Amino acid sequence: MYSATEKALIASIWEKVTPHTEQWGGEALERLFAVFPQTKIYFKHVDTSPGSAAIRSHGDKVMKAIGSAAGDLDNMLTTLSSLSNLHAYNLMVDPVNFKLLSHCILVVLANHLPSEFTPEAHLAFDKFLASVAAILSQKYR
Repeated sequence: MYSATEKALIASIWEKVTPHTEQWGGEALERLFAVFPQTKIYFKHVDTSPGSAAIRSHGDKVMKAIGSAAGDLDNMLTTLSSLSNLHAYNLMVDPVNFKLLSHCILVVLANHLPSEFTPEAHLAFDKFLASVAAILSQKYR
């Protein structure tokens, strides 16, 4: 599914993300809520204002889950299975939101890693996040 070059690019980018999961995950969610305000419906119970502790905490969880998938590219289906179940059966999140969040994550990475986020890295990471979104959406079928 991923070439050796793509795996290396994903691993390289993720290594730089790891120390910043809370901050950058929070920024991705803030961007999601600003650009796609309809996504706030799933967060009625938390403070969705920019910089809120709840958003930073959830952003950290999101990024760490993505990190688990990045660390096991050949077994992502199993790695993300419980999250797929949670979002499909318990939270009932519209699967289009995974694609929207993926886009916001790409923007955050490009902002924070301008020299490392080359067109090739962008392409590899976009492919990776598209796979994550597809796996999270598969229980809806």
